[in-house]
Amino acid sequence: MTSPLSLTLDRSARTPLTEQIRKGITAAIETGVLAPGARLPSWLDLAAQLGVARGTVRSAYETLAAAQLITASRAAGTRVADRPPLAARQEPPSDPGSFMEVYRELAGRPAIFQMGVPAQETFPAKLLARLRSHAIRAESSAPARYPDPRGELELRQEIAAYLAVARGIACTPTQIFITAGYGAGLNLALRVLGLDGRTVWMEDPGFPSTRHGLQLAGLSPVPIPVDAEGIDVDHGLRHAADAALAVVTPGQQAPLGTALSLARRLRLLDWAARDGAWVIEDDYLGELQLRGRATPALASLDHAGRVIHIGSFSKTISPTWRLGFLVAPAPLASRFAEVAACLAPAPGPDVQVATAAFMREGHYLRHLRRTKRVYSAQRDALLECLRPRAERIAVAGLAVLLRLPAGAPDLPIAREALPFGLAPAPLSLWYADAAAAQSGLLLGVATAPQKQLAKSCDRLFGIIDRFQ
Repeated sequence: MTSPLSLTLDRSARTPLTEQIRKGITAAIETGVLAPGARLPSWLDLAAQLGVARGTVRSAYETLAAAQLITASRAAGTRVADRPPLAARQEPPSDPGSFMEVYRELAGRPAIFQMGVPAQETFPAKLLARLRSHAIRAESSAPARYPDPRGELELRQEIAAYLAVARGIACTPTQIFITAGYGAGLNLALRVLGLDGRTVWMEDPGFPSTRHGLQLAGLSPVPIPVDAEGIDVDHGLRHAADAALAVVTPGQQAPLGTALSLARRLRLLDWAARDGAWVIEDDYLGELQLRGRATPALASLDHAGRVIHIGSFSKTISPTWRLGFLVAPAPLASRFAEVAACLAPAPGPDVQVATAAFMREGHYLRHLRRTKRVYSAQRDALLECLRPRAERIAVAGLAVLLRLPAGAPDLPIAREALPFGLAPAPLSLWYADAAAAQSGLLLGVATAPQKQLAKSCDRLFGIIDRFQ
């Protein structure tokens, strides 16, 4: 039986081509256009027919097969599964352009060039498993208790010692609060500050999750441009002088990688102290600086107690650890403790105790040194691979920024790369105004193993060429 399948793809839509193909075939099956047993084109033939990458169609077919809508065999080919038609049902309309849909699509699975995750080969899996197993056994054998909502004291002590040496921050364990990553730290800080309805400076370009989180918390982010010296403080004073908060990435600006200059740091701190504003420092990479010694934290210069420092172990250990920390100004420590106890307690003790042992025994600093060597080598290899084929590339923290030719859209290119196991991050998504956004691809260094670089770059440029 021949398939009457007819698909029309909208390449300008935000919905990925793989999802458009899956939805089109599913609709045809559910409405009876494709009867049970109807033969579908092979994924090779359909890819040629639609003019898309073969991996795009193959991914759609695999999803359909997993849902038991189609079956595939060498003898019979790909056919609609022999099953009764699904009853028509009303579903709420989906928003393919929503924050969560885009987030899940671009960061949902491990891939080459993916940002925000460390290299698998540098992860000390056996050591951390042993430390965590020991912590779990100790926890299980001890009397049941409610853990300290601020976090385990031994971890807060280790973090305080580490910050004094590596980030130049003088603080006590009572100022440190353990969180379930950066997002939880941001939430804790916003709850304590209570700035609902107020204006906040947000770097532009800047971390999309931070911008969306500020909006969800009832604040009004104002985009402040970033240049070679970091966030333009004077621009903020001219255009949003009434701001009550600034969220910045001074160590390595996300996503451009520039460090906030000393002059800008002092200007920002002077504004906060003079106007009674607050500064949240997102120290997302901490000491993980590949060129020279890491720039000291902004909080190390704060003498007025206006900076809230947030860090995490997601980039240095693993995002699955779901572990971060916040350093509160001393006068606010008791308020932070109250909010943590009632609304945002620290995560489970076992992962905290394991991390404390990892730091106390010197493993963490050795791990960072090894990780820096691996990332530096992978960064240099990636640059060498890109330079013959791209004119505008720049190191951007733990990524390489590839500026695209005029007219080449970064989001569709990133989506087309996903079926090939590539996950470059579209630069345009980091801008507040889509109309003014610049086009580019951020290629994560940590997830770019050298043995796969040449093949991966060839595939990526092949996709880029099709969009010119």
